[in-house]
Amino acid sequence: MAAAVLAGALAVWPVSGAMAQVTAYKQAVAEASYGDEAIGAYYRQNGYQPVWTGEGDVFRARRAALIEALSMAEIHGLPAARYDVEGLTEKMATARTVRDMGLLEVEMSRVFARFASEIQSGFLTPSKIDEGMVRVVERRSAQEYLTEVQAADPGRYLRSLAPATTQYRALLKLKLGLEQDLAAGGWGSAVPGGKLSPGDTGTRVVQLRNRLIAMGYMERSAAASYDGTLQKAVQAFQVAHGLEPDGVAGDVTLEEINKSVADRLKSVIVALERERWLPRDRGERHILVNQTDFTAKIVDHGRVTFETRSVIGMNTSDRRSPEFSDEMEHMVINPSWFVPRSIITKEYLPKLRNNPNAAGHLEITDSRGRRVDRSAVDFSQFSTRSFPFAMRQPPGKSNALGLVKFMFPNKYNIYLHDTPQKHLFAREVRAFSHGCIRLAQPFEFAYALLAAQEADPKSFFHGVLNTGRETKVDLTQHVPVHIIYRTAYVDGRGVPGYRRDVYGRDAKIWDAMSRAGVVLSAVQG
Repeated sequence: MAAAVLAGALAVWPVSGAMAQVTAYKQAVAEASYGDEAIGAYYRQNGYQPVWTGEGDVFRARRAALIEALSMAEIHGLPAARYDVEGLTEKMATARTVRDMGLLEVEMSRVFARFASEIQSGFLTPSKIDEGMVRVVERRSAQEYLTEVQAADPGRYLRSLAPATTQYRALLKLKLGLEQDLAAGGWGSAVPGGKLSPGDTGTRVVQLRNRLIAMGYMERSAAASYDGTLQKAVQAFQVAHGLEPDGVAGDVTLEEINKSVADRLKSVIVALERERWLPRDRGERHILVNQTDFTAKIVDHGRVTFETRSVIGMNTSDRRSPEFSDEMEHMVINPSWFVPRSIITKEYLPKLRNNPNAAGHLEITDSRGRRVDRSAVDFSQFSTRSFPFAMRQPPGKSNALGLVKFMFPNKYNIYLHDTPQKHLFAREVRAFSHGCIRLAQPFEFAYALLAAQEADPKSFFHGVLNTGRETKVDLTQHVPVHIIYRTAYVDGRGVPGYRRDVYGRDAKIWDAMSRAGVVLSAVQG
């Protein structure tokens, strides 16, 4: 909103005599808020006193702060049309009667409450976009926001509503930089396909060099060969994009290099909305699993103190890892694997029908936990619904869960655990599990968690492990776990990172944001 429009709207605000007809004003407020329970309740509670349309400096400051905040919505990747700042300022400029004032009062509160909620907690509902995004978003009521803005400096309060995280601020800065790149015409022409390696020369090498220069991965150079400087730039790009840093521009690397500024900008705008969905209190110590990065981290006071590779759920409808937050309560050393019923009926029952001795590493138990004699059972008589048994793999090195699992009990039956399939951690894309998160360094992860309660966490852990017995170890302080999905982020050094949209969820979010009115903006530097 241009400063002149704002100044004009505020300058003509009618103040003399506008509040004299108190009863008519209250009736207008009551009428306008009818059907909106939260806002109606707020005005009934405060005796229909104005928040925005009163006389004096306090009310003028609130009006100005609201218009200024709404004008910044697009900067945060919010759909500005939802708040219609131009329409609101027009109503402010033309309101004349007491009834006009009452109707406008409620309109301003309604727009304010919507904006406050959406800049703080996002404007989309995750589970309506993808069934794997089961995150429950913390949302506050309009009454809370209205009560708070009345008691605070309005400008400072409205600026405080957006997430105060370092990540959110870094994403805003990254968004602005990409918008400037978009205004400048992007990063140049795409590099034609086909592997490029150190020692190569020619037009395609020049195009690769120019694109990496435009993206900021190397200094300007006139070299026409794939020299050591270009190789280091390719490696830096690969690290920032979760690729194997071999310094060779193969098909996958070129595909990522050729992604447009607009594509990256979309990822950043989606990341801002995702950041708004996360709990405001992440925990001074928390565990962060970024599915697209295939990592699990322990974060202490905003700093990553431990990081390991992870494997996530396979990209099929029944195996994708969900996104949610919970609290880790305990670990189990030498765990048994109690096979989920979906795996029993889909994977093992067909094998048992053909051969009752199939999957011999698993015990079959009845409803009372007694071991079943396979030779005495005709498995062909059972369907996926009627199969009456459970299956369990005893503790051991070959156990599907490895030698330790980390539990944050949840209805999705998701947890972090060891695995005997260590070779999978060497893969670049690590989506192989049934949904749980497998860790490359589970022992070290356990030591880091136990360090908060054991003088010698490593000795303690191995003392329990060496018994061979299944043992539950409670964490004296529960640790929040946040399983997220972030294709754009900024690391602790301020370096932007991008990841592939493994499950296609960010594409769905962007589609929803676009339909709601979010647009890509080109901003002059």
